[in-house]
Amino acid sequence: MTALLLYNNLYESMMATEKGHSDISQVIADTAYLAYERRLLSEVKQAQAPKHIAIIMDGNRRFAAEIGLNPLDGHKQGRNKLEELLNWGMEVGTRILTVYAFSTENWQRNPEEVKEIMRLFEDSFYRAGDDKRVHKHRINIKVLGLVSSLPANVQKAIEYAEGKTKDYSEYRLNLAIAYGGREEIIQAIKDIAGQVKRGEIDIEDIDDKLVSRSLYTADLPDPDLILRTSGEVRVSNFLLYQLAYSELYFVDVYWPGFRKIDFLRAIRSYQQRARRFGK
Repeated sequence: MTALLLYNNLYESMMATEKGHSDISQVIADTAYLAYERRLLSEVKQAQAPKHIAIIMDGNRRFAAEIGLNPLDGHKQGRNKLEELLNWGMEVGTRILTVYAFSTENWQRNPEEVKEIMRLFEDSFYRAGDDKRVHKHRINIKVLGLVSSLPANVQKAIEYAEGKTKDYSEYRLNLAIAYGGREEIIQAIKDIAGQVKRGEIDIEDIDDKLVSRSLYTADLPDPDLILRTSGEVRVSNFLLYQLAYSELYFVDVYWPGFRKIDFLRAIRSYQQRARRFGK
């Protein structure tokens, strides 16, 4: 009995020691991470940050599957990450963020998942409209896409958030929902064709500026940087007309796992490129 007690005490002591070593290792890792993050931030702030960053937020479902969560939990984690991104963008001086939240192709997903995503959108827009941070920093919220195709309750929530922030212009947060780049261009062509048909403009009046004014992003500059998470290397029907001279950056991290250092590395990469615009 005494030997067994001695063994148990020895085992518990070893486990405590192991845990202590593990805790110390974690503290060291966290300290190193924070030091690297601060160094990156300092480096990025010494140069011009992109004014407009567009992000394809990809990987919510795969992130959830890898850690044993359901898809909706992955989407919720993705929403939380977007809220973090707002802070990061303001910290480095980026004034405009445009994020790809739901494509026209996403309607083809499981109906139950789509229904839950719509509920998440509804909740998120009401939250955004009442968010003190949004009002403190005067963040203008706008949705890009076929809003009329969304459920009525989501449209109402969008109207709430857009209405509460319509007079703000310090920062811009654009959410591409029910959005498709080809559909956007087709709609622009139809609008311009209608103007020609009504005699409001001549065919010779059609130029890049007119097309740009006919897009969802009419009042926005084109993105300086387009970033995609999840490791996929494609733009997936996102801002097809606007990205003509955008810098592209792909990171092999699922969106909910996207870290501040990933964001800062993307900006540093952008800053290190020579943008000639064909000149």
